[in-house]
Amino acid sequence: MKVQEIIIRPVKEDELYRLWELSLKEDYPEWKKWDAPFEPYTSMTYEQFIQKKDYFMNQEDFWGIYVNDDLVGSLCYYWEHEASLWLEMGILIYDSMFWNSGIGTKSLKMWIDHLFHEMPLIRVGFTTWSGNERMVKVGEKLGMTMEARMRKCRLYNGVYYDSIRMGLLREEWEEQNESFT
Repeated sequence: MKVQEIIIRPVKEDELYRLWELSLKEDYPEWKKWDAPFEPYTSMTYEQFIQKKDYFMNQEDFWGIYVNDDLVGSLCYYWEHEASLWLEMGILIYDSMFWNSGIGTKSLKMWIDHLFHEMPLIRVGFTTWSGNERMVKVGEKLGMTMEARMRKCRLYNGVYYDSIRMGLLREEWEEQNESFT
């Protein structure tokens, strides 16, 4: 799928080194300050990473975000409860140079289109935290509803933040995107 210079697609084997550099090479990557920083993170060597390559390469639940053919981020989904088609998704733009550029919003829009087109989903959603205001704004731009706000349950750097769950129903998506097929 392509919108302007942004493409989302499965990651290929020859892109694994770049994915490792962006995602797991550094001990304290800048992106981790926004992506659930209260959860444990461990960097790894490329040799360790390549042992898990099947998790990242040519998967339906993990795609890369490409700007001008350069890998800059990733999209994923996981089942919260597959029997009821409850799917949650995530996005990471690794390089801060690409933050606040609209790439995340456009990529997540394409991902939602893809998920609704390929799967019989009723709803898509994501969970974030109140410290990641950009992610909440992306959800709002895409027409998502704040479905839950668990107050002061995420501790980061001595401060309590809220956990926020946002969601979007298929009929809401179709209504706001008339070109959806």
